[in-house]
Amino acid sequence: MDLASPPFDPRALRDAFGCFATGVTIVTGRAADGSRVGLTANSFTSVSLDPPLLLFCPANNASALPVLRETGRFAVNVLSADSRHVSDRFASKGVDRFAETEWEEWDGLPVLADAKAAFACTLHADHDGGDHRIIVGRIERIGFAPERESLLYLNGRYRRVHDDA
Repeated sequence: MDLASPPFDPRALRDAFGCFATGVTIVTGRAADGSRVGLTANSFTSVSLDPPLLLFCPANNASALPVLRETGRFAVNVLSADSRHVSDRFASKGVDRFAETEWEEWDGLPVLADAKAAFACTLHADHDGGDHRIIVGRIERIGFAPERESLLYLNGRYRRVHDDA
C-alpha cells in the first residue's frame, strides 16, 4: 500500500476515494420559474430512520445547487444499471439533461421513471463541506423497484453488482 502524508496530491486523493464503491444518483428539483434542474451525485447516504433523513454532497459550483437551496425541495433518484446514459447526461454541461428520459412528477418534483429508488425531500440542513456542501434532506415520499439492478461507480468506471458494466 502506498502511503502519503499531507498535503495530498489532489489526483491521489481522488483516486483513493475512488476505491470505495458507490451508487449513482441524480438529484433533481424545480426552480421558481418552473424550470427543472439536476446534477449527478455519488456522495449520497442514509442518515436517520427517525426522522427519515438522507444526505448528498454537491460541489459548491454545481449549477443546480442555488435552486435546490433556495426552494428547499429536491428528489434523489438512485440509478438502475440501465441508466448510465442518464448519469453521463447529467454530468455534462450545455445539454438538456432531462431530454431522452422518462420523468414523473411528484408534487412538482421531477422523478426518474425507471429509478431503482427515489426520495422526495425537503431541506433539513445545509452545512459547509469545503469545496462541497453537505445537504441533508428530510424524506417526504419514497418509491423503489427492488427487482432493478443498481448502477455502481468504482475506480472511475461504472460497474454492475454482478459483473462489470
